[in-house]
Amino acid sequence: MNPENLPLRDLHLPEPIGWWPLAPGWWFLIALAATGILWLLWRAWRQWQRAAVRRIALRELNRLEGNYQQDGNAVLLARQLSALTRRTMLAYAPRLDIAGLTGEAWLAFLDRGLPSPVFVAGPGRNLESLPYRAERADTAQVDVPALIAAVKQRLATPLPEERV
Repeated sequence: MNPENLPLRDLHLPEPIGWWPLAPGWWFLIALAATGILWLLWRAWRQWQRAAVRRIALRELNRLEGNYQQDGNAVLLARQLSALTRRTMLAYAPRLDIAGLTGEAWLAFLDRGLPSPVFVAGPGRNLESLPYRAERADTAQVDVPALIAAVKQRLATPLPEERV
């Protein structure tokens, strides 16, 4: 028999396997990845919301510092800093824990979570007595930039979480 006369045809391969529709395993991985991304976005949103008070307080502190540089009234600045720290701490902790604190207890509360005690044994101590002086009292011995830095450190540092 002559090989040229044989009724043979070329081999035809099947169509390549397409990528669509996806196998169930891929759908599971896509759902898992989407869930993970949504969870991360939700956590980032919650963290950004919690930091809103801190951002607003630091912005207010910068405004108060600018006002102090214009008028130089340390007593007025101390009153405003005292009110700002009180309002900010009330946003972080329960009212019952903070509203009644005065004097040493208030300064000790402000030092919670800070690397060093800047309120009990540092420049932040002026926050206890300076707001109650006369409006134009002599404040030459008060280190106002250090007081502002102490308040800025307190406002920028989150309170430690309470473990019950």
